[in-house]
Amino acid sequence: MRDVNEALKNLVERLHEAAGENLGSVLLYGSAARGDFHEVHSDLNVLCTLRSLRVEDLARAACSVKWWTSVQKQPPPLFFTAEELRCAADVFAIELLDMQQSHRVLYGPDIVSGITVPMNLHRIQVEHELRTLLLRLRQHFLLHAESQPELYAVLAKSSSSARTLLRHTLIAFGEKPPATTGDLLARLTSRTGANAAGLEAILSLRDGKGPDSDVASRYGKFLTALESVIAALDHHLPKRHWQRANKSAS
Repeated sequence: MRDVNEALKNLVERLHEAAGENLGSVLLYGSAARGDFHEVHSDLNVLCTLRSLRVEDLARAACSVKWWTSVQKQPPPLFFTAEELRCAADVFAIELLDMQQSHRVLYGPDIVSGITVPMNLHRIQVEHELRTLLLRLRQHFLLHAESQPELYAVLAKSSSSARTLLRHTLIAFGEKPPATTGDLLARLTSRTGANAAGLEAILSLRDGKGPDSDVASRYGKFLTALESVIAALDHHLPKRHWQRANKSAS
């Protein structure tokens, strides 16, 4: 973790040197902020706010971002203005809730804790992302049905986003998601009726289990479980109030 902290400190110094007073804040979010960072599977996710995001301002930060992505092999930071981030809470509800739950301020003020996330729109985003994941996995299966290595690679690549969406399914149901895989499976099964083995087929990939002899079966079980989760969400939390809240009334 020392190397991680050194890398983050170096990034902040580079950003501050490049942006000067235009740099508003830098936050770490995701697994490293939650405390379950894995050196092989996890990324260092960073959010930056600048007071101005003109092309000239982005150009000043470009060298720092290039160093971060090429030398440190990390995803590029997200750049917002503070006001832009606040206004984006209705379309990035999942992301903002996760940031609020687990983040660490590396520079400047904490600009995420005070943002109000509209939960009616969070519920819409959860279903949209779940359905998108289901469609994408079906397409991959059609393309790679005969290749177990390809199917396993698709499942492994999707495991992190699937875990996030399944956690947010429980949040949409008004629950606090459990931290452990076993407890998460139990709550999802209870709430949605999805087959636990189907959900475990992808959630276990994060826990280091390698491919078995029948990846196609695992793939199919997860697709079926995902269909059950979506059906339960749509049935128990119907989309009656999807509009943006009236800002003048807030």
